[in-house]
Amino acid sequence: MTPLLTLVVYMTLLTFASIMIGATLRNREWTPEGLKVGFSNRENLPEATALGGRAERAAANTKENFILFIALAFAAQASGMAEQATFGATVFFWARVVYLPVYWAGITYVRSAVWGVGLVGLLMMVRTML
Repeated sequence: MTPLLTLVVYMTLLTFASIMIGATLRNREWTPEGLKVGFSNRENLPEATALGGRAERAAANTKENFILFIALAFAAQASGMAEQATFGATVFFWARVVYLPVYWAGITYVRSAVWGVGLVGLLMMVRTML
């Protein structure tokens, strides 16, 4: 497997982790009531805590960005540009690793800056194919 496809696997795992952590924090699934919510159809959800809301939004943002990443990674792989796109993919991946805890912590300006670094990684991937 190429390094780029390895990053796709890692990004898939990170996205899954963000979804699970977002749901766990949002629903407070470590409590009996929260566990009931987690196993429910999620109708009539209780109000999320500030941390739970941030975790849920961070997961949504990660899913949105993963769509862009996966499309670029597969385009690079299919076009024979995987090696050239790997550095941008690596920048994107590590920016996402930093982004999640920064978002959960509610550090607004840093969060936006880290998101921008991830965007630069995606643009680096695009640039290799133009």
